[in-house]
Amino acid sequence: NNDSEDSELRFVTCQSLWNQIKSETEHIQEDLNKQLFDNLVSFLRQSHSKFQEKTTEWTCRMKSREIPTAALVLGVNVTDHDLTFRSLSEVLQNNITPYIALLEAKDCPGIKNLMQKLMGQLMNCYIDVDSLEDEDYVQVSQNRIRCSMTSLIDWYESVTKKTDSETPSKKRTSSSRHWQSPPVVVIFKDMESFTTKVLQDFIVISSQHIRELPLVLIFGIATSPMIIHNLLPHSVSSLLCIELFQSLSCKEHLSTIIDKLLLTSQFPFKLGEKVLQVLINIFLYHDFSVQNFIKGFQLCIVEHFYSQPLSVLCCQLVDTKKRVNYLSHDQCENIRRLPSFRRYVEGQVSEKQIALLTADSCLKEVTLKLLEDLHVYHENYVSVLRCLHVFTSSLPKYPLGKQIRELHCACLENQVWETEEYESSLQLARMLNKSDLVTMLQQCVEIFVSSSGKEFDKTVEKLKDFLTQFQKLEEAFQERDVSVSSQKELQKKTDLYHLQKTLLELKESRRSKKLTKFEMLRFEVVDYIDSLVRNYLVPADHKTLHEIVYFNTASVLREHLNAAPRIALHTALNNPYCYLKNQALKSDGGSISNKAPDICIVYKLHLECGRLINLVDWLEAFSTVVMAAEGPNADAASSDQVDDIIHARFIRAVSELELLGFIKPSKQKTDHVARLTWGGC
Repeated sequence: NNDSEDSELRFVTCQSLWNQIKSETEHIQEDLNKQLFDNLVSFLRQSHSKFQEKTTEWTCRMKSREIPTAALVLGVNVTDHDLTFRSLSEVLQNNITPYIALLEAKDCPGIKNLMQKLMGQLMNCYIDVDSLEDEDYVQVSQNRIRCSMTSLIDWYESVTKKTDSETPSKKRTSSSRHWQSPPVVVIFKDMESFTTKVLQDFIVISSQHIRELPLVLIFGIATSPMIIHNLLPHSVSSLLCIELFQSLSCKEHLSTIIDKLLLTSQFPFKLGEKVLQVLINIFLYHDFSVQNFIKGFQLCIVEHFYSQPLSVLCCQLVDTKKRVNYLSHDQCENIRRLPSFRRYVEGQVSEKQIALLTADSCLKEVTLKLLEDLHVYHENYVSVLRCLHVFTSSLPKYPLGKQIRELHCACLENQVWETEEYESSLQLARMLNKSDLVTMLQQCVEIFVSSSGKEFDKTVEKLKDFLTQFQKLEEAFQERDVSVSSQKELQKKTDLYHLQKTLLELKESRRSKKLTKFEMLRFEVVDYIDSLVRNYLVPADHKTLHEIVYFNTASVLREHLNAAPRIALHTALNNPYCYLKNQALKSDGGSISNKAPDICIVYKLHLECGRLINLVDWLEAFSTVVMAAEGPNADAASSDQVDDIIHARFIRAVSELELLGFIKPSKQKTDHVARLTWGGC
């Protein structure tokens, strides 16, 4: 009962946590796309207003038959484009026009298919392109409408007249002037994939009817805006009035997601260094997809709550206090088995050790305190990490990385102050000028003031004290005056002897010169930041009970995310029980079960063969395995029929193996096939 209750509570906690993270992610993406969408809305309003007002500029554009076109550069993270276009469609429908069509290259191999898809989406009807291959019509209610630009214009005029005839109360209150004849927006989601002829034909036809139909095109571009001129000849691209829009870089998008989801005390669940590195590497070296990163993050949450019995305590601190008090004895034993808790117990006196290992009440009390300490650690960690990032991101060589995620990974991996990169960063920080130092200190003060940590009051006072001392310093100006006067002396003394003497004196004075007040204060500031790092940026795996909130099993994540199709295929064919879970399919390592699917039997037999496989011998071996279930007393009268069935099953299984790429027909011998795969998986 306790196990089932724990499982149910873990499931509910996992679901609640993911819903919060999902909501926060959607909010982040809305904020990141807001500027881009606002610019696009402004562009469409401007184009639309010019069509409405029939201004001189629009009249000139109509004479040249130019179509307003937005070139939307989204980047190579193609898997994220669908979400962006869905969000864009919603924004445009709420603010500009109800007439929006989203077109993909795979649905538009020809201009006829494009027109079918376009009219089908605008008229809100279902289009089966395959069934309309030889027709140029779409079915709308009881009517069949021809797929042509003339039909589209007729439909547009009818729906806009219907809108005009409605009573004012039924009209849209927001920007009613735009609703008198709203634009028709056509979005090409993957412009690079469209054929040149389809784009050319559609643009030329549309430009000829731009007076009757306020058409606006949006090109979704993954590579470069130059693709428009590469795909379209000048005679066609000159029909477009193109304006360029650039979305946020996918790397900046990822940094924002990590900043808002991981570098916060809002969510109790955390990713270990190796797990986070796996997700970041997949992002950087595979697809640049933020959506796939979020899916991987979701997988980590599910896997953590599924595999870690103590994940029931991975919740907000208020709920943690209640749940610790209701821990069962088995759960207390699970806590005692945690490696970090064992290290903690070993550091206690013998009486305390006995109490922690035997008394559940004492264990619960200590567990609650340790979880509270872990929560405080996260609050302090994030604030100091941001402060350190202010310094490291301003250095010229970025020894610890420019992005905060790189610094976060470095701090999770080991004690960052023991690394060469950190030492190099401190040396560079000790050479910063006054203005840079003051700016950084001001940013750090803002970070600590806004921090939820309660231990930074003295830190804020100390940083403000540094700022006050910097304001009083005038040595920098005095040193500048000294250097200027010494240069003037050098200019006066043109005699070579006096010049050499003066240079030697300057060199000696620099060697014996004491540190100025500014240099001493700069060293003091850097040393103070270093002390904060050593106190608060301890790696998470050094903290007791970190296993409860940190997911560290990178190997499991790699198995889920790094596809290995050949291994999966070999496992399925060699050991079908692994996937089907049928007890009849269990077999010893080398044996071949006659209960297995035909393709599994054929596959295991083919593993015993050489480069060329004799089909007759293969069939006989297959027949022997299959007939083993019949026994020696099988009915002789039906043997011919059974042979035909077995022969047919064999041919089908061999064809499936050929389709999967394990064999191919041999040109050397017609009754043989060649094997294509070798070695174990």
